[in-house]
Amino acid sequence: MKYKYYFFDFDYTLVNSEKGIVGCFLKTMEEYNLPAKPWDEIKLTIGMPMLDAITQVTGITDPEERHDFLMAYKKNANELMTPNTHFFPDTIPTLEKLKASGCTTAIISTKTRHRIEDKFQQDGCTHLIDFIIGSEDTTASKPDPQGINMALNRTGANPKEVLYVGDSLFDAGAAQNAGIDFAAVLTGNTSKAEFLSYPYVQIINHLHELK
Repeated sequence: MKYKYYFFDFDYTLVNSEKGIVGCFLKTMEEYNLPAKPWDEIKLTIGMPMLDAITQVTGITDPEERHDFLMAYKKNANELMTPNTHFFPDTIPTLEKLKASGCTTAIISTKTRHRIEDKFQQDGCTHLIDFIIGSEDTTASKPDPQGINMALNRTGANPKEVLYVGDSLFDAGAAQNAGIDFAAVLTGNTSKAEFLSYPYVQIINHLHELK
């Protein structure tokens, strides 16, 4: 492999969690007596900072009300998220290939770390990821590079030895702001054309195309 360190986003990069995320939004909105939004509209918020996604989906802007909605969402996520989150077919083989090559692998995501850990534990593949940096570990969301910089500090990696892989412009911006290479994977809601305005070393359809 070309790099020594491979850092990944989670939702829409390693997994399809659309059913879990949209389902949690719809259930929470029903509990709040808010009108349902179309599935395809809600899924476009996947990868956004969660509070921003709540505002976009529900229209709630008051900080206290957003926090209350988030707490209700998380309660529903305890039931719905992990069972409705599925690795893409080439995720596990790709991670196995990276580990067999001696690479360090990590996840930097706006999703909570414990939720990501739940998925890896459920599928018995925690050994494929060296560490996870989730939303509870940072104070700023992508495209702020804080999470990536934490991973760089933790590993002591030379930025030239690191590739960040993600499916959104938030991911592309975070890699750019951290000064590391970026590979875009087209398994999310972002098109190839949208990625062209950001620095990248690869735009790929599936993870197994990583170099």
